[in-house]
Amino acid sequence: MLQTNFIRENRDFTIAGLTKKHFKDAAEAVDLIIELDKKRRGLQQDLDETLAQSNAKAKEIGGLMKAGATAEAEAAKAETAVLKERSRSLDESHKEVEARLLQELVKLPNLPHESVPEGRTAEDNVNVLEAGEKPVLPQGALPHWELIEKLGKNQAPIIDFKLGNKISGAGFPVYKGKAARLQRAMIAFFLDEAGKAGYTEVQPPIVVNADSGFATGQLPDKEGQMYHDAQDDLYLIPTAEVPVTNLYRDVIVAENELPVKNVAYTPCFRREAGSWGAHVRGLNRLHQFDKVEIVQINKPEDSYKALDEMVEHVKGLLTKLELPYRILRLCGGDMGFTSALTYDFEVWSAGQERWLECSSVSNFETYQANRLKLRYKTADKKTQLLHTLNGSALALPRIVAALLENNQQADGTVKIPAALVPYCGFDTIE
Repeated sequence: MLQTNFIRENRDFTIAGLTKKHFKDAAEAVDLIIELDKKRRGLQQDLDETLAQSNAKAKEIGGLMKAGATAEAEAAKAETAVLKERSRSLDESHKEVEARLLQELVKLPNLPHESVPEGRTAEDNVNVLEAGEKPVLPQGALPHWELIEKLGKNQAPIIDFKLGNKISGAGFPVYKGKAARLQRAMIAFFLDEAGKAGYTEVQPPIVVNADSGFATGQLPDKEGQMYHDAQDDLYLIPTAEVPVTNLYRDVIVAENELPVKNVAYTPCFRREAGSWGAHVRGLNRLHQFDKVEIVQINKPEDSYKALDEMVEHVKGLLTKLELPYRILRLCGGDMGFTSALTYDFEVWSAGQERWLECSSVSNFETYQANRLKLRYKTADKKTQLLHTLNGSALALPRIVAALLENNQQADGTVKIPAALVPYCGFDTIE
């Protein structure tokens, strides 16, 4: 959430940033917030003055009573009653305006970093880097949703979408045999690599309350994408970012504990309402999937260096998996609601002959921290908001799709990258 004082002091800058993100009626929204903030501050000042007068009058009454000035004391009591009623009315008005102000503030997305390119759609994203060689597949190579039907024992697919559909519904596949072991191997590999990079592993809950969803920006922006249990008012997490970042809600972090670096593996759940078509076949888009997430909390002056470090970490994972990849800097119109700068990673899917997004690495600056009330004390004892960052390292489904498709051999088998063999216990899927 943007800070009210920043909006007030940087009106034109805020409008320009919102416009870059293609936020509708940016000027009107900003001016309404400035107006509500002015009204809120005015009411607060009136309330403070009225309370001060009421307190002073109460002391005066005590003195009058001691002096035996009964008539004057009664008159002062009458004035106090008026002041108390005025205080009550001002307090109610203040709360109403404050609630309206918050209602308008949460509608605003984060402002984009200066390096974010102009643009409205994914076509306008900037290709920062492309690495690795696209494989030349043998004749008869298949996309993964056909390939999985030919792998495994007794002609049973190693990733069974029909069985998952029977148990749960579309988008909930069942992994069997070597596919299940491959999933487990990749999770362990990603967690170990994060540990080597200084991340502390945590195992958070996979359901969160509404306060947690609000704190990281999923609510009220993405209710339609989250699975909700109305009875307990809990949400299945769309990413480990939500519970891991919320570990530090309402926390003042000691400066010597920064940066905070956590990693977590969790299943993730997304309704993906409205998704359809050939581009979401097979593992390309699921309602439940596994992901390893890295999260950092850092001082503002260090956060973009941390973002670069996180990008390098994801690059290292894809290089060790021997997957061709590219990095995109997202344009203003294609960025997430809460992000100030996002790099998307895409792997080349040879069987589909297209790029598949497998990771987003983002800096949220103070946007989440303001909602979280996540702060630290500076050397001069001032309390300051921190910056939060997160990245997929990595999301598994599209990595599995690319591994299966890119490593098809002429004999119909799939070769496992060397980095995963110690974790899998096998080097080939027959």
